[in-house]
Amino acid sequence: MIEAVIERCAGIDVGKKFVLVCVMTGGAKDEPRTQIKKFGTIVSELDRLAAWLVSEGCTHAVMESTGSYWKPAFNLLEAHVRVILANAADVQNRRGHKTDPNDSRWLAHLLRHGMIRPSFIPPLAIRELRDLTRRRRQLIGENSRERNRVQKVLEDANVKLGDVLSDVFCVSGRLMLQALLDGHLSAEQIAELAKKKARMKIPQIAASIAGHRLTDHQRFLIRHALRHLQFLEEEVEALSQEILRRMEDPALAEAFQLLQSIPGIKEESAASILAEVGADMQQFPSAAQLSSWAGLCPANHESAGVKKSVRTNRGNVWLKGTLTQSAWAATNRKGSRLQARYHALRVRCGNKRAIVALGHTLLITVHAVLSTRSPYREAQLTEETQRQEERARYHLRCLKKLGYPTLAGE
Repeated sequence: MIEAVIERCAGIDVGKKFVLVCVMTGGAKDEPRTQIKKFGTIVSELDRLAAWLVSEGCTHAVMESTGSYWKPAFNLLEAHVRVILANAADVQNRRGHKTDPNDSRWLAHLLRHGMIRPSFIPPLAIRELRDLTRRRRQLIGENSRERNRVQKVLEDANVKLGDVLSDVFCVSGRLMLQALLDGHLSAEQIAELAKKKARMKIPQIAASIAGHRLTDHQRFLIRHALRHLQFLEEEVEALSQEILRRMEDPALAEAFQLLQSIPGIKEESAASILAEVGADMQQFPSAAQLSSWAGLCPANHESAGVKKSVRTNRGNVWLKGTLTQSAWAATNRKGSRLQARYHALRVRCGNKRAIVALGHTLLITVHAVLSTRSPYREAQLTEETQRQEERARYHLRCLKKLGYPTLAGE
């Protein structure tokens, strides 16, 4: 018989309308006493659940991360007992034993014997910040989808403005769209509305608009989409201001500034990273653990002494997306170590894999910066490395003089 680690614990099977709770009590070497009760998910029922757990002397409780149904119970119970959130994939019951009472009993059994790996649940302030950053990202995505819908309507009407302008929704593009909707100006007059660099393309703009077939129905669709775009832009700006306000919190302000010292990470990315991992790295003792949790390092697959190539796990998709965007930005930082690493990786594994690997490097850097509470400093070339690079450039010049082909750009 396996000796118990926790003598008084509870397993909670969470559902939308009710929760089933199994309480196990007893000595570490004794057969536990089991009680199972059913509670609703309204506040009064959850209060009754909390009171029962306290009366039974429970010190720990565990529940699966089932959709968003775990949040009400977690938020209410965390003030009374230590609540552990478990990954559903790690606590699956045996095949043929899948019932709600059995699930709660199985969760309590695993918790009692210390066989559950807790999920990372940040403090309330970080969870609220996470809601804001994820909401902003969702609205930015909806903004992009709405712009694509406008482009589709323009294509249907034989308006090829998107083939000439890099962004139809720039200042020039919006003026031209409004003129098209009004329908009072000719193609040449609309093209004259172009501003700055777009004025160099006035003939092409006029040609892309001439002969368009915008109907009243299509004008209605575009007007509706433009109003929605304006609303989305205002909401994104409001969210951005609220996020920046929260970054003034003394617990986050220092980390917020430190992260922006890393190439490719600016205000928006820094806030998103803090919202996902928090400012305290005690939850992640090593960069390897943080990378594994984020899903930015490949899993292990070794058989018969042969290591096989495997994909990264799903991890935290919000954090992976932010780091990937930051990695692309870091590749534009001329002379940086991150840019050099990207170009070295791209030769071996292609653009996309190189960016994921660079995102992994960025996350390791984030962990180092937040752990040491010191800003990122670009590593300087050593004197020996400088001499090696100068010799390499000298030999390349000699090869060119002798007529030998060299790599482009060398």
